[in-house]
Amino acid sequence: MASFNKVILIGNLTREPETRTTPKGTAICTFGLAVNRKYKDESGGLREEVNFFDIEAWGKTAETISKYMRKGSPLFIEGRLKYDSWEDKNTNQKRSRVKIIVETAQFIGSPRGDSAPAPADNGDDDRSVPPPRAPRPAPAAPPPAQENIDEDVPF
Repeated sequence: MASFNKVILIGNLTREPETRTTPKGTAICTFGLAVNRKYKDESGGLREEVNFFDIEAWGKTAETISKYMRKGSPLFIEGRLKYDSWEDKNTNQKRSRVKIIVETAQFIGSPRGDSAPAPADNGDDDRSVPPPRAPRPAPAAPPPAQENIDEDVPF
């Protein structure tokens, strides 16, 4: 039987990313992501629903998210669902949760959280803003009107 496990989300970090390292040196970054959905209710009023997800990234993706993302930063992720279950040591109750394991991530917006362009990553963590772009050229003027155009167009 075929299986498919894929999640695509765009949201904002709900807390600062927390990073730890495995004994073999692999980085693991955990954070929360809030995803909003706006819709109209039965009476036609605009409503908003917010869902919160636990996210886990590994390796280079974890290092990059930990370095550049902060609480409130917008982030696009693709990943998969993972079900965890365990027994609580204090209450001896069975616990479970579903988290999202990041496979790819893309930053949307700038590292500062504003709408300015993101600085280039040149390896030395230089956070200077790149020079402004040149303005776009004005659109070309429409061609001059032609006289004596045959008005009988066959369509």
